[in-house]
Amino acid sequence: MYAKFFKRFFDFFLSLIALLVLSPVLLILIVVGAIAMGGNPFFTQLRPGKIDKKTGKEKIFKLVKFRTMSNKKDKDGNLLPDAERLNKYGRILRATSLDELPELWNILKGDMAIVGPRPLLVRYLERYTEEQRHRHDVRPGLTGLAQVSGRNAISWEARFALDVHYANHVTFVGDIKILFATVKAVFKREGISSETSATMEEFEGEKNEIKHEDPVH
Repeated sequence: MYAKFFKRFFDFFLSLIALLVLSPVLLILIVVGAIAMGGNPFFTQLRPGKIDKKTGKEKIFKLVKFRTMSNKKDKDGNLLPDAERLNKYGRILRATSLDELPELWNILKGDMAIVGPRPLLVRYLERYTEEQRHRHDVRPGLTGLAQVSGRNAISWEARFALDVHYANHVTFVGDIKILFATVKAVFKREGISSETSATMEEFEGEKNEIKHEDPVH
């Protein structure tokens, strides 16, 4: 009942209130971000959302966040590694999750929910197993079960298992618990980076992982 009828109402109402209350903070971050990043303070990227029952495909929407990495390039015009483009201002935004605030607009529009699996990259769609793709049975979220269980510090397999578990067990009480756990996780500032990357390493999918383990004969 909650997942089908009330969750979207709460998402719309709470995101609207949050945008109004946080508008001064958003304005300050827009100005400071424009200075720190030397231009546009926003980062936008196409991300897959909830699977449309009519088409059987994920809805693709434009995610909006505050930029945390510069556009610095090497002598050949290629973007530098994430660790080199993630400046001090960007690290503060990530540590406090302030970079996620513009996603309230995505929630208001209905692209996202407050709680749900995090929206990942479009190119990952073809790499999911059938089971992993069930993470798209619900709207992606600003925060989720995987985020309060280790954020970027846990493996992709564990992350997807948590996402699918959430998609199969959406409850009001569960969402409240995740929201409180999110506040705790933000203050603890744990799991912002993986063990091998400044953010999270590329998800290559099970098939690609098998290819890497088995040498070509």
